[in-house]
Amino acid sequence: MKPAANLSLLWQELPYLDRFKAAARAGFTAVEVLFPYDEPLTETKAACAANGLDLILINAPPLARADQPRGFAAVPDQVDTFRRDIIRAFRYAEALNARFVHVMAGNAEGDAAFETFCRNLIWAAKSAPEGLTLTIEPLNPSAMPGYFLNDYALAKHVLDEVSMKNVGLQYDSYHAQMIHGNAVEIFETYRGDIVHAQIGDSPDRSTPGSGDIDFAGLFTAMTAAGYDGWISGEYNPGPKTEDSLNWMKML
Repeated sequence: MKPAANLSLLWQELPYLDRFKAAARAGFTAVEVLFPYDEPLTETKAACAANGLDLILINAPPLARADQPRGFAAVPDQVDTFRRDIIRAFRYAEALNARFVHVMAGNAEGDAAFETFCRNLIWAAKSAPEGLTLTIEPLNPSAMPGYFLNDYALAKHVLDEVSMKNVGLQYDSYHAQMIHGNAVEIFETYRGDIVHAQIGDSPDRSTPGSGDIDFAGLFTAMTAAGYDGWISGEYNPGPKTEDSLNWMKML
């Protein structure tokens, strides 16, 4: 298992470009940036190269403004918007050599949303650059009210319906705990579909070990299951990120 740092949340006490150096100094070799679209692409790429970091994940779609919905993939009347924005995300992913693009479903419900989500994922999977994996991630209703993909069983249903090799499940311990009450059990249940993992504690996406989740049990379950992918710290670290990194020693 390999630790990664989500630079959209970690080192928020530093300017954006300085976070890459801080991550490298802390021992990370890979980072995530959820929405890199507002920063010059060349600067993000240069910061990764200068610090020996792989940028492994970005989100789609780009956020054009602060109040924009988090995604359109499951919204029936936004198919054109989804396709336009996912193509832009692909351009960024290729330029940054990202391995994963998290496709955000958006706010919707019902059979039409399910069908739209599946259809859009199939279209995106067929259009994606070679070597890129699309991920879907259930988000809990407390953090994202109205979000379509709000349950791991629903995510499994979507993946089975889509049945594309380059579409997989993004596991997040914080959301899993908030939705289902047992992050470890959720990992064990859906391990076969998980291609990427993020961690944060519940109930407020805090530093691992500060809340309700049994991280020793989670990491043991990951090891037992043979998970050898990235484990990305995506949490609110408090005033000094370096003080929140003890979880790395548990991997």
